[in-house]
Amino acid sequence: MAHLGVADLENTAQAAYGRELRDVARLHGGSKKGVYRLTLDDGTTGVAYVWRASEDYWPEHEYDPLFGNASGRDLFLTAHTALSEAGACVPRLVLVDRDTIVVEDLGGEFLEKVLDHDTEALERFWDDLQAVHQRQSARYGRPSALQPTDAPPVPDVILQRALNHLDACCERVPRIAAERSSLETELRQRHSLIEPRTSYGLIHGELGPDHVLVADGRPVLIDIEGAMFFDVEWEHAFLELRFGPHYRPVASLDPQRLSFYRLAQYLSLVEGPLRLLDGDFPHRDAMREIADHNIERALAQISR
Repeated sequence: MAHLGVADLENTAQAAYGRELRDVARLHGGSKKGVYRLTLDDGTTGVAYVWRASEDYWPEHEYDPLFGNASGRDLFLTAHTALSEAGACVPRLVLVDRDTIVVEDLGGEFLEKVLDHDTEALERFWDDLQAVHQRQSARYGRPSALQPTDAPPVPDVILQRALNHLDACCERVPRIAAERSSLETELRQRHSLIEPRTSYGLIHGELGPDHVLVADGRPVLIDIEGAMFFDVEWEHAFLELRFGPHYRPVASLDPQRLSFYRLAQYLSLVEGPLRLLDGDFPHRDAMREIADHNIERALAQISR
């Protein structure tokens, strides 16, 4: 996949800053959009998010209506507003264009690089996230497209999604195929124990420590397009996986939802990376490692 260069983004830089563009560098990450550092003729920098088909590494796929294709300028903007209003720090907008947004370049480190020694930033992250999760809605979904009141309950949505992921995993992973019946039984049993709920918290949607920058001691959320109102246990099942010993448990969470969503997350983190590898995503070893780890996690969830 060819990356954008100075000639492709010089008009964007001129519109955003009124200056000439000296250099462009595509930053690590970004499977659905291009993330580029813009270096101007005076040495200052900005970051451009570019949503074009040429920047999307994901193969063609029949997306589910809620989670599918969680990318794009409009989703970024609605998430930016919702998270800001909830008390989280997000990058300041510099320019909004048709398929491109330019934000401030915060520099700094990713939270994953400072977990072991920047306890102040980590604690502030957990406090900010708690404030985000306390932002409530009576309906779930994207902030700009909440689901109707008669929509299926969130656990039902996740059950169907997880069963679809299980089917896809069985086609690719013989060890999962051999345990298909046990894994489906486990999903259905955990789902059956969940009590109804009528209020949902705002979540980021894919919040690992690689999606948090630390700038001047403040955690800043990035890759925010997946933000929605949902069961916060869905986010916590991902947080405990990604933060490991640095995860901060929350006593008010529903343990039945957490148990169910853990298994659903593991299956998602097998199916998604393996599907991404069908295309030309460059960081292939990392994706394969994610899939392999979550194969083990999913199989370990089976009751013996």
